[in-house]
Formats: sequence, C-alpha cells, structure tokens
Amino acid sequence: MDLGTGAVIHVGRACQEAEIDEQWSYVFEKSNQRWLWHAVDHATNTVLAYVFGKRKDEVFKKLKELLEPFGIKKFYTDDWGAYERNLDESRHIIGKENTQKVERKNLNFRTWIKRLARKTICFSKLEQMHDIVIGLLINKIEFGIDIHEI
Repeated sequence: MDLGTGAVIHVGRACQEAEIDEQWSYVFEKSNQRWLWHAVDHATNTVLAYVFGKRKDEVFKKLKELLEPFGIKKFYTDDWGAYERNLDESRHIIGKENTQKVERKNLNFRTWIKRLARKTICFSKLEQMHDIVIGLLINKIEFGIDIHEI
C-alpha cells in the first residue's frame, strides 16, 4: 500500500502456529503421483499457502519458503521425513493430536474435488489442469477469489 510518501507498507498476516500436511492424488495414471502440500493456521483453519509436486523435500521447501513471511513459531505435522529434515526441531511438533484441522481440510478438498478422491473415474490428464482446478477451488473457498469477478 502506497501512502503517497513513497513508502510502501506490506500488510501481512501473522500466524503463531501452523499445521502442515500433504495430500495424494494422481495425473492420468496412479503411477504419476501428484501431491498437494498445504499449511493451515492452527487457530483459524485458514489455508496459508499451498504447492503442488512430488512427495520430495524440494517441494516442501517451496511451501516452507511461502510460509516464512507469516512468522510461524510452531509447526504441527505428521511424521513424514521431509518435515523432520527441514524444520527446526525446537519449532516442530510431530503427532496427530495437533493436525486435526489440516486433516479435516484434506477431507473437505477430497469431497469437493473428485480428482482428489482415491477411487473415482474423474481424474486429470495433465498436471497443469490438475493444479489449476484444485488451485481455483482453494483460491475461491479459502481466499474469496472468484475468477468470474476478475
């Protein structure tokens, strides 16, 4: 935001604690796995950021980079190794008791988007379309961005 003084103020959102998880899907055939990695605010259950890719450390690192501006003090995850390798041990808590919101979000996404269902005849043929369809839903539901209003 420019106040007319030449100074630019970046309005950001602070988040003390976040839940992170990855959700499996596939493109064209089940051997071509595609993962949705996302983080939600532990207090509000709002999606903070998301990325698509393989179930690899480098994809998680992209998500972690997107989360840096939030100033997150604690991360709650399951015991997938990428989290343990890439999060500071003092800020990382492993366990199911604090990941219930992100797991519920996964269930909602899977219910709303058949491409995320494990057994379905609805699947993506291209990674680009897969990511666009899921990204559009997240942007609409979580951030209130409607492509029809742009």
